[in-house]
Amino acid sequence: MKRVLFISVIAILAACSKPKDKKAELAELKQKRAELDGQIAKLEKEVGGKDSLATKDVTVYDVKSAPFYNYIEIQGKVDAEQNVEVNPEMQGIVTAVYVKIGQTVSKGQVLAQIDDNVLRQNIAQLQTQLDLANNLYNRQKNLWDQKIGTEVQYLNAKSQKEGLERQMNVLRTQQGQFKIKSPISGSVEQMDLKVGQAAAPGMQAIRIVNANTLKAKAQVAEAYLGKIGQGDNVRVIFPDLQDSLTTKVSFASKVVDQASRSFNIEVNLPSNKKYRANMISVLKVVDYSNPNAIIVPVNAIQNAENGKYVMAVVNGKAQRTNISIGRTIDGKTEVLSGLKAGDKIVVTGVEDLNEGDPVKY
Repeated sequence: MKRVLFISVIAILAACSKPKDKKAELAELKQKRAELDGQIAKLEKEVGGKDSLATKDVTVYDVKSAPFYNYIEIQGKVDAEQNVEVNPEMQGIVTAVYVKIGQTVSKGQVLAQIDDNVLRQNIAQLQTQLDLANNLYNRQKNLWDQKIGTEVQYLNAKSQKEGLERQMNVLRTQQGQFKIKSPISGSVEQMDLKVGQAAAPGMQAIRIVNANTLKAKAQVAEAYLGKIGQGDNVRVIFPDLQDSLTTKVSFASKVVDQASRSFNIEVNLPSNKKYRANMISVLKVVDYSNPNAIIVPVNAIQNAENGKYVMAVVNGKAQRTNISIGRTIDGKTEVLSGLKAGDKIVVTGVEDLNEGDPVKY
């Protein structure tokens, strides 16, 4: 009996030491995993299911098609097309100043007078001689018309009269140069002349500005030479006035300055009493436009390793949508593909949002 029991124990030990079939072991593990997955799913449904499916409050943006513009921003200044410094043409003492700063003047108006007393005496003396010459010429002409006298006498009288007339014209022209006149219509922005002051050609004296012909001017880097041209749309902003206007580039130079490697652009401004010469202006020139672009707020766009995406709302649930983008300006981004007009995307609350989460907006 003992011998039989001993043999049975040896057989059992031998069976235990035999290697297990790996296929059977794999099948057994898969069955256990399936059972565990079922238990986990059951527990998640009972314990955590309500949290994972909780509706999340978000703000959405209705995607639409709209014009999209990209700007090149340049700082410039306001300048007057007619901004003229008026200087004396003759030397002398200022005897009268007829205008003051801020006064509106017209083209040709006399602004100041320089002493021309000596010249006026010369004109008076010459006028006496001219009167005599005219009298002699008229008499000689009458005689010549009657065939009395010689042709030489007539020609001498005529020549003397005409010579004095030319001298008088020269003196009259010089007399006009003693009057300082405005070459344009505008307002007096600078007046440095005073009665009794000595004036001379070339000295800084009076400045006249026509505020009805103002321009915004700026220098643009050479890199934008092919992107900005005459006729381009531009938005001109006046920071100090908190004002702006939309117009077009009226002039774009085709010559690049060798020193600054830049070219000039100008924008004609409408008449506005608030605009002043030398004011700072900011020019936003449109270098790219798309009349029917898909535009989204830049804060709705998320980054991933494989590109950019947004969280769209489809049937009340969040859905990840991959997109490709173009340019970004003023917080808005042009979407080239991935969205269409009418789509809804999440703009706030996207950070804690997972695909498939129900949303409320």
